[in-house]
Amino acid sequence: MTVSDLPAVNASLNAASGVCLALGYYFIRRRRIAHHRAAMLAAFGLSTLFLISYVIYHANAGSRPFPGQGPIRIVYFGILVTHIILAAGIVPLALLTLVRGLKRDDERHRRIARLTWPIWMYVSVTGVLIYLMLYQLY
Repeated sequence: MTVSDLPAVNASLNAASGVCLALGYYFIRRRRIAHHRAAMLAAFGLSTLFLISYVIYHANAGSRPFPGQGPIRIVYFGILVTHIILAAGIVPLALLTLVRGLKRDDERHRRIARLTWPIWMYVSVTGVLIYLMLYQLY
């Protein structure tokens, strides 16, 4: 594997994290706490691996300009800007949510998870969309 393979790896990690987030939501709605915990820990682990891989890639390859023109460019940058802002915010939110869950501070965990989960899911899904638009569309 080379550095040029990392964008696809990153998109795969984001997609897998999104699947784990969806499973975590499914399990908690059915009160399957152990399964929920496993899915959310997997999502956190995959997101951590993504962040490490992302930093390695950009430290070695820099950034890639979006080649599209016209309306797709506006769509791309709209997704990118919201993704970047929310990705920066999800790190402390996910950590706090994880700590509260592991401590079984259920009420406080539930309150912050209602904010954390949709943001984290959005960041995971838009991460895959950005990859597709940047590396597969053109």
